[in-house]
Amino acid sequence: MTRHEALENVSVAIETLRANKVRSSLTILGIVVGVTTVIAVASIIDGLNGEIKDRVSRLGSNTLFITRIPPMQNTQRLPEKIRVRKYLEDEDAAFVAEASPAVSYATVFANRINFNEQTDEIRYGNAHVERFFLRGVQPQYINAFPLFAVENGRFISAFDEEHARHVIVIGRSIAESLFANLDPLGKEVRLNGRLYEVIGVFEPDQGLFSAFGVDQFACIPMSNFRKSFQDIRERFIAVAGKKEFSMETLKGQVDEAMRRKRHVPYNKEDDFDISSPDFLTSLWNQLTGALVLLTGIISAVGLLVGGIGVMNIMLISVTERTAEIGVRKAVGARRSDIRVQFLLEATMLSCVGGVIGILMGALIALLVRTVLPAIPAFVSPLWVILGFTISVGVGLFFGYYPANRAANLDPIVCLRYE
Repeated sequence: MTRHEALENVSVAIETLRANKVRSSLTILGIVVGVTTVIAVASIIDGLNGEIKDRVSRLGSNTLFITRIPPMQNTQRLPEKIRVRKYLEDEDAAFVAEASPAVSYATVFANRINFNEQTDEIRYGNAHVERFFLRGVQPQYINAFPLFAVENGRFISAFDEEHARHVIVIGRSIAESLFANLDPLGKEVRLNGRLYEVIGVFEPDQGLFSAFGVDQFACIPMSNFRKSFQDIRERFIAVAGKKEFSMETLKGQVDEAMRRKRHVPYNKEDDFDISSPDFLTSLWNQLTGALVLLTGIISAVGLLVGGIGVMNIMLISVTERTAEIGVRKAVGARRSDIRVQFLLEATMLSCVGGVIGILMGALIALLVRTVLPAIPAFVSPLWVILGFTISVGVGLFFGYYPANRAANLDPIVCLRYE
């Protein structure tokens, strides 16, 4: 096909689609729905994947967590043998650090969360905050969790921990609620009635999907936490590895040290759990797997409907233009010329739907990112190319049968057609 013939075919295809605006618009609707769904959902998932990866890296890329039960699990649904595991002890961290050459340091922390009973309160003057996470930490905690970076002031020191000082580091939301335009550093707040000096404020972090993040955290020395909340026995240990050791080596040494410390027989399972920040990525992949499957089904249905519509309109077009096909063949048009002409029309029809779908998907992603900044939807060029490729493929696949049927028509029969 020469360049002139190609341009002529494109011109004829555009004119044909323009002559049947309503029919063409209804035909491409299914393709628009399918491509829009793919682009919008893929953009949201890509943005959230980036957010998850960033959060995992800020939780410590070379850090392991030792817990009594698996993280992010409903305790009531776990088997009894897991629920009755003995609690971790503060001494476990020191033992792991000493017994494992791959361990740089190990730090203990504990939580107090009572959102339902509302038993915890931070008060300054007439202002108070009730819904927050209270965490007892050691000085190395901030190294294990880069997410908890201090913006103003300082973090808990070894001196604070050694003397169980009444000092506290608070999140940005807590600071704004208590002090408004005042400088919180050096101020004394009442934590459940006890005076604590504010020594630092964390960098802003709203949390994943605008849920509870560092902004809603308050940290006090672990030694002080232990004295103030003796009823809380649950402990967590963060273990940081040395750079020269792999994560597999680190995990193996930590597991062996914990089994020795807790006197676990060689033929018994661990009575503790070791995980890394990657468990968030794994959990997220499980959650998005169902969403991707559902999106694929919706998109496939939309594209199938659109493809059937393209085939239908092209078959009608073949019938309506039978005489035209006969004339073109009579003046020398080959089967391949007729086939290309109708394939081009089908492809252009689906491509228009694909372009509209891409634009609508990008618009939805932009709208989501604007209205919900916590969901950083991002339109990837890869998905734009994929969406356009899918629309072209639909046009070629569903347009081939009508195009081939038109190409195989007998020119004599076509010229007699009325």
